[in-house]
Amino acid sequence: MNRLGDATSPYLLQHADNPVAWFPWGEEAFAEARRRDVPVLLSVGYAACHWCHVMAHESFEDAATAGLMNEGFVSVKVDREERPDVDAVYMEAVQALTGQGGWPMTVFMTPDGHPFYCGTYFPRERFQGLLRAVSAAWREQRTDLVAQGRQIVDALGGQENGPSGTGAPDDAALERAVQVLARGFDDKYAGFGGAPKFPPSMVLEFLLRRGDTGKMAARTLEAMARGGIYDQLGGGFARYSVDAAWVVPHFEKMLYDNALLARVYAHWWRKDGAPLARRVALETCDWMLRELGTAEGGLASALDADSEGVEGKFYAWTPAQLIEVLGEEDGAKAAHAFRVTEQGTFEHGSSTLQLEGDLPEDLRARLLEARAARVRPARDDKVVAAWNGLAVAALAECGALFDRPDLIEAARGIADLLDRLHLRDGRLLRTSRDGVAGTNAGVLEDYADVAEGLLALHSVTGDPEYVTRAGVLLDAVLDRFGDGEGGFYDTADDAEALFRRPKDPTDNAVPSGQSAAAGALLTYAALTGSVRHRDAALAALGPAAALADRHARFAGWGLAVAAAAARGPVEVAVVGDPADKRTRELHRTALMSTSPGAVVTVGAPGAPLDGPVPLLGGRDLLDGAPAAYVCRDFACRMPVGTAGELSRQIAAS
Repeated sequence: MNRLGDATSPYLLQHADNPVAWFPWGEEAFAEARRRDVPVLLSVGYAACHWCHVMAHESFEDAATAGLMNEGFVSVKVDREERPDVDAVYMEAVQALTGQGGWPMTVFMTPDGHPFYCGTYFPRERFQGLLRAVSAAWREQRTDLVAQGRQIVDALGGQENGPSGTGAPDDAALERAVQVLARGFDDKYAGFGGAPKFPPSMVLEFLLRRGDTGKMAARTLEAMARGGIYDQLGGGFARYSVDAAWVVPHFEKMLYDNALLARVYAHWWRKDGAPLARRVALETCDWMLRELGTAEGGLASALDADSEGVEGKFYAWTPAQLIEVLGEEDGAKAAHAFRVTEQGTFEHGSSTLQLEGDLPEDLRARLLEARAARVRPARDDKVVAAWNGLAVAALAECGALFDRPDLIEAARGIADLLDRLHLRDGRLLRTSRDGVAGTNAGVLEDYADVAEGLLALHSVTGDPEYVTRAGVLLDAVLDRFGDGEGGFYDTADDAEALFRRPKDPTDNAVPSGQSAAAGALLTYAALTGSVRHRDAALAALGPAAALADRHARFAGWGLAVAAAAARGPVEVAVVGDPADKRTRELHRTALMSTSPGAVVTVGAPGAPLDGPVPLLGGRDLLDGAPAAYVCRDFACRMPVGTAGELSRQIAAS
């Protein structure tokens, strides 16, 4: 019996009608394996995963393959986005045994959860052969398989949990990291390394905070914005480019990528004033709300890469299709503007859209309207706490910087949903769907990214409640996730015990839980003066120091946080009536600061010293007028009353 019908995960529901007798992850599956005396077959993926769909169509929907699975195994299906802890520990095993990883992930394990054979995607015939071979080995060589599983668990348990260091990288280490990044920079196409290329949003944030003197960030941001990885019609970025030139994306679109990229494009605009940066930041925010917005006010996880069973079909165009929509003359203009060729840059003579020169808004609008009639990619509509936290930060900052109050209100709505639906007695649940919270406990990145979003929302709105909420989450981080050595595990001390407690301090597609925690802790400490939170933030940056000299690409967010820590960060408290134009001008000037990680608060004068935002405590007006205080570690300069004076003080701090 397939047991996925009651799942909240869209990925699991995609498999609810398979002839495979799937179990969700849980003790029931392992008890059944012990009862039947068979191995467990674990399959891990996610709803927007192209190769997951391929393996599902080839194998899991095939009656003969399902028969082999049901006869010889207890099969368990896991959504990696719901259970990143399960995904992490078994991906370690896959990478250790095969030298590579990816999804779908396929793991054969004992009923005790010990992996003994691993892989990723298997074509149907090979998968069927593997099923027969593993079943035979379980019957005839079980002692060897059990021993192998135990050896794998012991070997992984004896490994270090990623790089470690003794504290935050200093200014010299940060400069060495810039040089390391420069050596890996693709001078021809921008970005770092070769194909496939992922959007290096966190590395770009670090470079912008360091000044981007080599223009690596600006060049990469422009190349991505003009490339096929960016949806030139509807906005939003695909997950990665399969080539080095950003031409052909892997078309799935993830919330986390777009939240991180909207924020860094806004910061590029704040630094350089590039019109392209402003447009892309706003289009990406609008895309998130339009395409991923849920009825409850949250944001869904992803859009699929496929439609009608074909990857990229929704997004690709031929010259003939352009002419059909626009006519001969405008079709030719669009083909030139978007680099659509007869030969094609994608598959079957079709092309992804890349931007040549200025954006032809009239042509884009007509093509977007025509594209709306195509069969749309499916949507994974579960709400993931961490990724919504990243989106809160992006929407709040873009709303403030670009005078879009609707974006700020959307950020408020998401924050309220997370508080109402995902928070239970100070603890986070990772996912919800259709207004119903899931059962999976939040992991470190959920606490840290939601706290980051709340603190960004406070800096924009001045609402002290967001600081209080962030403090609850960060206290849970300190109390439940610490490793006793200055770092953090990815799961809480009372989470489900796996064969290894996951702990990965490196930044990959999203900030690691540890570097995200460091950033939120640092900001919280700057607002509250908490020595405990600041010390924890600096200690958590040890892996960034260890990676700075050789593998800076995998410490982007940690390095960005370290750049802020090296400057204090600068703290700006603005006091005055929010209805007063002078207050708003000072507040905007503070938010426009490019001082790395500057922390901003705004509120009425005379706030209590023991209030929720001590940085505001005791700050008074200046001769009866709104004032701004520029501080470091709560040591403040004389208050100023004009935007120009505030800018000069921040620059000198």
